[in-house]
Amino acid sequence: MNKLEDWKNRLKDRHMLSVVVVLVAIIAILGLYIYKRQNDYRQASDNSYNLAFFEVVDYVQNVETYLAKSLISTTPSHGAKTLSNVWKEANLAGSYLSQLPIGVEEISNTQKFLNQVSDYSYSLSQKNMNNVELTQEELDNLEQLHTYSVELSNTLIQLSNDINDGKISFSELEKKGNNMFAQQVSNITQDSFSNIEETFHEYAGLIYDGAFSEHLTNPERKGLTGEDISEEDATKIAKDFIGEDKIEELSLNGISENGNIPSYDYTIKVKNAEKNNTASISISRKGGHLVYANYNRIVEAQTISAEDAVRIGKEFLQQKGYNNMQETYYMNQDGVLTINYAYMQNEVVMYSDLIKVKIALDNGEILGIETTGYLNSHFEREIPTPSITKEQAKQTLNKKLDIQSEKLAMIPTEYQTEVFCWEFKGKVKDNEFLVYINAETGKEEDILVIINTPNGTLTM
Repeated sequence: MNKLEDWKNRLKDRHMLSVVVVLVAIIAILGLYIYKRQNDYRQASDNSYNLAFFEVVDYVQNVETYLAKSLISTTPSHGAKTLSNVWKEANLAGSYLSQLPIGVEEISNTQKFLNQVSDYSYSLSQKNMNNVELTQEELDNLEQLHTYSVELSNTLIQLSNDINDGKISFSELEKKGNNMFAQQVSNITQDSFSNIEETFHEYAGLIYDGAFSEHLTNPERKGLTGEDISEEDATKIAKDFIGEDKIEELSLNGISENGNIPSYDYTIKVKNAEKNNTASISISRKGGHLVYANYNRIVEAQTISAEDAVRIGKEFLQQKGYNNMQETYYMNQDGVLTINYAYMQNEVVMYSDLIKVKIALDNGEILGIETTGYLNSHFEREIPTPSITKEQAKQTLNKKLDIQSEKLAMIPTEYQTEVFCWEFKGKVKDNEFLVYINAETGKEEDILVIINTPNGTLTM
């Protein structure tokens, strides 16, 4: 009792009270600091795991795409390239999968599938490299693997949606253990993974039996014609292109010297635009060509169809002097349709000569244009007469391909060249393809998978 009274008396002392307050404050600050560090660590871990998981999703989707291509390839040389890509993408998917905080038991089926696909595709690619065609049994195996890859891809996409919706947190998985993962994904993944695991028992001895826009950079810049222009001339071209009645203020940001096409770059304040909402435009120093123009705004309601937008874009290009442009593929994002147009010469599509146009689907306003592909590649070609007739080219196609359309096209290669081809669009079951057969040699040059989405049509 005396000790308690003594402690109370000492607390009455101001100095002692100050010491206690400081100690409490220090403990509180340390607690907050530790809590924040733990939160930062959890957030960093979650970001790292999420990144790894989304890489897995992307690589598995690539595996599915390349397996689909391998099913209709009819030449060993193209088959070798496609199967090598399957091997590479499956390996990368497995590598990122191993970075996730999930026990071996929970991901063993997926890892096993990726290893099987990787090893088997590598084995078949080596066979193709020796100019040996695949047997029907091997093609059937690839078709089965493709079926499983579609199933796995769909499963991972569902998991991806759950992560985005906050239903699954990798930091929580790491903290609570793998049972949580098994419990959370049981409804959507357990059956799929089990089926994959059971099926691959059949493949125990099988393994050891044996997208054009990326090619648009041309150092010659064939479409970049004319002499160098002055800043004054570039400013006039920019104003004429946008329309002086729409411009409140135009400012030169300088000359871009380091890009593929040296240009005068401008920022524009648009009349009646929302605050701080500016446009940009770039005019090439050589020849005074438009390189790009862009203006972003919110599109509230979509009242214009994709077909009408395609027509508006083509009319706009004609008004600006870009004639004979044919729409290819498009993508709708937040009410803005981005359309790829390719140049047509004598009914032959020139896929290198691309122009992209952005159109608002609320009122049809042109929000952007990008002409880099056209400026790099456009010129009038000497189009040869095909040595291989359309009917002869058809004979090289996979017999399962249900042809829907055919035409002639010039397609770019990774070696900065072009190949004159017959383009065949068709379907195998539910998959759509574009197959390119060399119109001079009959060689299978390329296969693209057509991806139809609610927002547009893409190729891979």
